Amino acid sequence: MKNNLAERRAERHWTQADLAAVLGVSRQTVISIEREKFDASLPLAFQIARTFDCSIEDIFIAD
Repeated sequence: MKNNLAERRAERHWTQADLAAVLGVSRQTVISIEREKFDASLPLAFQIARTFDCSIEDIFIAD
């Protein structure tokens, strides 16, 4: 699934490791989501949206 997670993360000047720590996941998970190799689970997608104070649809774009 397409997403703009890397752009949102960069706006906050966070590294992938920073975001991973906030979310409680591995850096590899963040990398995989950003590269669209892995789709976040629904609970993780909600957590990402809360972290960036937006809706899931603002981050994840359906193909």
